[in-house]
Amino acid sequence: MEPIEMSLQITIDCAEPQRLVRFWAEALRYVPQPPPEGYASWRAYWAALGVPEEELTEGAGDQPESIVDPKGLGPRVWFQQVPEAKTVKNRVHLDLKVGGGRDVPLPARRERVDGEVARLTALGATILNTMDEPHGMDYYAVVLQDPEGNEFCVV
Repeated sequence: MEPIEMSLQITIDCAEPQRLVRFWAEALRYVPQPPPEGYASWRAYWAALGVPEEELTEGAGDQPESIVDPKGLGPRVWFQQVPEAKTVKNRVHLDLKVGGGRDVPLPARRERVDGEVARLTALGATILNTMDEPHGMDYYAVVLQDPEGNEFCVV
């Protein structure tokens, strides 16, 4: 069997894609994904592909609904508008690894994590709890929620 080519996209269900595009682009240091070359908007692109107008949600295609790593290294993140609200804890979440790992002394990791948490809360994240293992575990992380309540960690 021939290997197939594959790429990874992370999809996040949400009520307001543009709100999360703004938050996560800043949080991940990504950029809103521009429409494909030759198209003035995502709506024009989808129309050219033959997507019926009734399948596009209100405002869909007018603004980017995905973000990409400007360096081309990380996965694309698509914010899919859905009608239902988030009701339970995420089964999958993102870890933003800024501390440097266990090779970095714990006080330095704390400072890095706390600095990133301050930046993210200024963007609209909410702190849920701090994971601080005081009994020789040498672990420090902060659990947050994005503006729509999706959990993620800064480690």
